[in-house]
Amino acid sequence: MINKKRNSIICSMCIRWLILLLIVLLLPFFLFLSLLIIVFSGWPIFFVQKRMGKDGKVFKIYKFRTMRKGSEKEKKKYLKLNEVDWPVFKIRNDPRFTRIGKFLSHTGLDELPQLLNVLKGEMAIVGPRPLPVDEEKEIAGVYREARRSVLPGIISSWILSGYHLMSFDNWMKQDLEHIRKKSFMNDMLLLFKALPLVLKLILKEIIG
Repeated sequence: MINKKRNSIICSMCIRWLILLLIVLLLPFFLFLSLLIIVFSGWPIFFVQKRMGKDGKVFKIYKFRTMRKGSEKEKKKYLKLNEVDWPVFKIRNDPRFTRIGKFLSHTGLDELPQLLNVLKGEMAIVGPRPLPVDEEKEIAGVYREARRSVLPGIISSWILSGYHLMSFDNWMKQDLEHIRKKSFMNDMLLLFKALPLVLKLILKEIIG
């Protein structure tokens, strides 16, 4: 038991060092994207929102800002365009996107700042996507308990399947299945599936 706990701590420390190294390597790219956001849509660079994490702990998630200022206040105006079942609100081609924001959202590059959340121990690279606090409280108890038992992730099977093509219930079932089968190897498999997909999305957005 002691060895298992010690190995877990060592593994966690190694992952954080790797994430820190990745952030340092990506810093020029971070600065480039930040500059694009400032040029095309002004300040702020980041979007910060409270999300539900492991063990019911609320944390602040970081994303590159993709929408115009005051977009949260406009949410009710576009409820009829929602492409995901209640209580989640998602629109693939959201009218509130900024010029650069649409590109960042469609390629998933807006999620890169969440490496900071991973570094802080609030998220993992692979895991169920963290929901906003008000949305998370609306989901069924069995799903809520399962999601709170693991760290939320930047990459999930839901994203790979295309969120706008999946019902909310199927999304929750898919997350539950991943949590039940969660292992280092399964996480690595999901990660390796995600990398070529992200590159494909970036090329698609650039080429048009």
